[in-house]
Amino acid sequence: MNTKEIQISDYNYPLPDERIAKYPLARRDQSKLLVYDKGAVSDDVFCNLPGYLPQGALMVFNNTRVIQARMHFRKPTGALIEIFLLEPAQPADYEQMFQTRECCQWLCLVGNLKKWKEGTLVRELQVRDEQLSLRATRKGESGTSHLVEFAWDNTSVSFAEIIDAVGELPIPPYLNRDTEESDKTTYQTVYSKIKGSVAAPTAGLHFTPEVLGALDAHGIDREEVTLHVGAGTFKPVKSADIGHHEMHTEYIAVHRRTLEKLLAHDCQAVAVGTTSVRTLESLYYMGLKVLRNRDISEDDLHVSQWEPYREAKSEEVPSEHSLRALLDWMDRRQLTVLHSSTQIIIAPGYDYKIVRMLVTNFHQPQSTLLLLVSAFVHGDWHRIYDYALSHDFRFLSYGDSSLLIP
Repeated sequence: MNTKEIQISDYNYPLPDERIAKYPLARRDQSKLLVYDKGAVSDDVFCNLPGYLPQGALMVFNNTRVIQARMHFRKPTGALIEIFLLEPAQPADYEQMFQTRECCQWLCLVGNLKKWKEGTLVRELQVRDEQLSLRATRKGESGTSHLVEFAWDNTSVSFAEIIDAVGELPIPPYLNRDTEESDKTTYQTVYSKIKGSVAAPTAGLHFTPEVLGALDAHGIDREEVTLHVGAGTFKPVKSADIGHHEMHTEYIAVHRRTLEKLLAHDCQAVAVGTTSVRTLESLYYMGLKVLRNRDISEDDLHVSQWEPYREAKSEEVPSEHSLRALLDWMDRRQLTVLHSSTQIIIAPGYDYKIVRMLVTNFHQPQSTLLLLVSAFVHGDWHRIYDYALSHDFRFLSYGDSSLLIP
């Protein structure tokens, strides 16, 4: 199969609006769980997930935390301008960005752009007991994004505190409602730690401290990676074939101990969510780059969209060799955390290297996430989704979950 020639119209299904969960359940772990086990489909309750996993398995979670990325400014004319933070530009490092105390630049989407041709937007605000003026100035364009500089006149206040004070949590557009106070809690996983995402890794929303405790009691080894989910996760596939669709870049951080854990588990993992999948599978291709160039820089480890499909089957490298090379590369540089990025697209024709089981929600029709699921279950996604639709499962971010075992 030539993956680039896949027609996105073949990945359509009817999704009535009433099947899209507009709000989460009162208790996260009481959501429904569809279990797909080597072709057999059944359903259960999410809190029973640990019982379906083999003892001693390694489960990998994405610990990213959603930031309040939507900001509003009002011009003296009364026009409302929305600035949506996409990714940090200066400084480019997320941790440094949130600690800045005077000035920073972000790549942003701008709403009502026609009313903001020029000039600086100003918003007065209070953080803790501190008063300050926040200024936003457009500095240029980058594709469909705009480079926006933020500056403020109180160096005792960090940018993280500013967006916590005046930003709005960006819930998915398909919910067709405004963000509510409850979303600040329900649209975060209970294990979220590292700020940077503009969308939640929603497969993780079902986990509670009780389920995590049950996983531990069941002998499941838990590990965390960080992939900051970008707005591109909602980007529709507009081309007829996926070869003309450009995937978004997302930034990842993986600790040295995670690579050690993967090697100790025969390079096999249970992934919680498609973002964990993209991170884990990208590690394999980063390791291949190291095997070809042991002095490669961290920036050059970036995994491009079609890279996995250019690898000849005859040259296939075992996952252990690839991850071992990546770990040795980190050790030579005395790195405890690998920071890189990935643009990987996972679609039918892709050969999974590390992920053996997947916990994931039900995704939008004609989306790249549905392509990822189809690749994982060897094209059997129709049966899974038909079952979910006929058994009252709730769909998308606040919807129900599935455990996929191909």
